[in-house]
Amino acid sequence: MPANTRSISRFEQVTTILELIYHHAVRDVRKSHGNAIIGLLLNIAQTMILVAVFMLIFVAMGMRGAAIRGDTLIYLISGVFLFMVHVKVIGKVVGTDGPASNMMQHRPMNPIIAIGGAALGELYIQLLSVLVILFLYHAIWAPIEIHQPVAAFGMLLAVWFAGVAVGVVLYAIRPWMPGLSQLLTMAITRLNMVASGKFFLANALPEAYLKYFAWNPLFHAIDQARGFAFINYNPMHTSMLYPVYVGVGLLLLGMLGEFYTRHRASLSWSARH
Repeated sequence: MPANTRSISRFEQVTTILELIYHHAVRDVRKSHGNAIIGLLLNIAQTMILVAVFMLIFVAMGMRGAAIRGDTLIYLISGVFLFMVHVKVIGKVVGTDGPASNMMQHRPMNPIIAIGGAALGELYIQLLSVLVILFLYHAIWAPIEIHQPVAAFGMLLAVWFAGVAVGVVLYAIRPWMPGLSQLLTMAITRLNMVASGKFFLANALPEAYLKYFAWNPLFHAIDQARGFAFINYNPMHTSMLYPVYVGVGLLLLGMLGEFYTRHRASLSWSARH
């Protein structure tokens, strides 16, 4: 009988935490803009502008021949979508309320709920943006043909998970060194503009250059997503599980750092954020 009581109690605790994460995600989405529709449109516009800029660079530099045989725009979109999901969720998780913030003084709120809500809210916005852009492209420009859409979507989730893990590590650093955390967040975003492999294929890179990109989970995810999106491309130098492995390792490291920070949080830290 006591075992059953503990089991029910744990189940109720998990249910409560999941419910709080959901409500925090809704709050986070609404907080980003007063009007949810306008906030979504702004995110769609940002993604479309980025795709347009990359398309101009792609054409101006004569790089269309380096793309996979097929729809060049889908080739670019597959890279831009994953890039946006990755860097956006990193920034969102890093900017979550810290352990010494006013929000954390209200039980049962804690940093885990704040991180989960922020990550889930950002995933919702990005997925909605992806679906709207793909629908508009399919309806206005040309029919979309994706070889393995479920697997390609899985790579988007994998890169989101890796972004959450990176964000948790930076989130754990922020109370101790807020300047360094902000600098690293900016550096990761800028570095991924090139190191993510949006403009080129891993199969087309010489072996000597692969080592400069193979460390990046986003590079693996984008290359694998293109392998699932195009029937005539088979990734040979990347792994679809690498982003997951990196995400699990960084998430464990970040959670340990967050646990250590939470138990040493000082109210004076909030004045520095």
